[in-house]
Amino acid sequence: MIFKRLLFLLCLASVYVASAQQKADLIIYNAKIATMVNAGEFKQAIAMQNGLILATGDSKSILKTYKSAATKLVDAGGKTVIPGLNDSHMHAIREGLNFNMELRWDGVKTLKRAMEMLKEQAARTPPGAWVKVVGGWNEFQFEEKRQPTIDEINAAVPDKPVFITYLYGKAFVNQKGIEVLGYDKNTNYPGSLIELDKDGKPTGLLYAKETPMAIYRTLALTGKLTPEERINSSEHFYREINSFGITSVVDAAGGSQNYDADYQASLALAKSGKLTVRTAYYLFAQQKGKELTDYEKWVTQTHPNKNDHLLMANGYAMEGAGENLIATGADFENFLEPRIVLPSEMETDLEPIIRLLVKNRWPFRLHATYGESIDRMLNVFEKVNKDTPFNGLRWFFDHAETITDAELARVKALGGGVAVQFRMYYQGELYTKMYGQPKTQLPPIKKMLAMGIPVGMGTDAPRISTYNPWMALHWLLTGQTIGGLQFWPKEEVLDKFTALQLYTSGSAWCSGEQDVKGKLVKGMYADMAILSDDYFTAVPDDVKKITSVMTIVNGKVVYAAGPYAAQCPPIDEPIPAWSPVKCYGGYQK
Repeated sequence: MIFKRLLFLLCLASVYVASAQQKADLIIYNAKIATMVNAGEFKQAIAMQNGLILATGDSKSILKTYKSAATKLVDAGGKTVIPGLNDSHMHAIREGLNFNMELRWDGVKTLKRAMEMLKEQAARTPPGAWVKVVGGWNEFQFEEKRQPTIDEINAAVPDKPVFITYLYGKAFVNQKGIEVLGYDKNTNYPGSLIELDKDGKPTGLLYAKETPMAIYRTLALTGKLTPEERINSSEHFYREINSFGITSVVDAAGGSQNYDADYQASLALAKSGKLTVRTAYYLFAQQKGKELTDYEKWVTQTHPNKNDHLLMANGYAMEGAGENLIATGADFENFLEPRIVLPSEMETDLEPIIRLLVKNRWPFRLHATYGESIDRMLNVFEKVNKDTPFNGLRWFFDHAETITDAELARVKALGGGVAVQFRMYYQGELYTKMYGQPKTQLPPIKKMLAMGIPVGMGTDAPRISTYNPWMALHWLLTGQTIGGLQFWPKEEVLDKFTALQLYTSGSAWCSGEQDVKGKLVKGMYADMAILSDDYFTAVPDDVKKITSVMTIVNGKVVYAAGPYAAQCPPIDEPIPAWSPVKCYGGYQK
């Protein structure tokens, strides 16, 4: 009898535990929830618990089944909810180190206003610090349809050093900046041009020719934030991209982003639980001629899927190698200049690194702009695969604007994918001037998808393009540049479901997470965004105006605005006190 009573009590307790486990931490109801399982499939409510999705369904049944006294409720008021956006190629970790000291021209509609911002920021900037605009803009976004002149920059800011980058093809340094840098007629960066006037003095214009060395090296001389400021800056940058509904990024590393010193600010946020974007990062060798040595060292120091986030799975995880593996394979995308042929030693340099990565089962990604370069890289991959099989190892090309049909077939045969970006949104006019109007979609996304090749979507932000994902979705839906040029044939644009798929489950493949993110279904990560406007009914030109009014990562609200602003978690003020972020924020919405 005693045994039976104990058994009954245990069973009763298990029922209570199971019941408690089925109650949600958070429920969004009265919503239009795009599950992204099938086109046109929407639910009214979604329940979350412990960072995962419990269920979706109609509002009445979800509230009845999963609501408890402790459940937080969000009435979406009929707004659209989508899976959190995932940028498959962003330089988020590096931008976090710099965001607080950069003036962003992203979204600025006139050159007049851009120059006003420059002058205003210069007045706030203390002596010894630079005023910097680093990427995210071009002249075609401005009503004036032109870049600033160096004379205009000098007139606006005569007494503080100024550095402005234009894509990776050009940079502006005002006369005060030239003075601070000490540049003269003898200053030389191989592969780049420092323009001189008739008297042999630098005009302040820097041009990338074979390489962007002058731009990179000059940027490195314009100052850094302190360790404390870097952490604060990173937190503000992640908050900034949360404001657009981004919940994940696949970080492509980058020039001057050294492992592991330059990963410490984001690591500090991850270890304290303050990192609000799931970040999968890759490692990029920095020193020409020492790339193999770096990777040989790193494969003994760390490993793919190593997660350092305190509170969530895959929150800050090392994923593999890239986007550049070797200096001789840097397929420079400067459409102001003709294509640069990669040096003959590229294959010899690349092969031992690919062998090392495949042997150690390290996923890799490789920056490649032109089909001519991709062909040579694939020759190396196929050679390695013969005796060191890829055998399902995740790998992909980044960019691949002019990849050919034959090369796509070879990518598929090796089990690879492609991470595409909307670089042509900013560079389509330049490409057209250099090579003519493309007759088909470029990069050929529809063809990739038809062949069953995994495709992820991203921005390559922020030194080329803006990090605003809705601008990238506008590009996918219209085939137009930021200036309105019809770059793709209209018949090759993507439908809304497919475009959003690329930005959710498509990008999740690039970090091997396609089974846990990208759809709003039971068991998936509770990462999602309530949108300001309905993506599925908005005309394409209105899509680029969309923002998030609530962003949820791991089942927690990490950003909120508009009717939900009171629920936005607090964040420290940007530092230093003169930070452009304090006055302007980032993207000019």
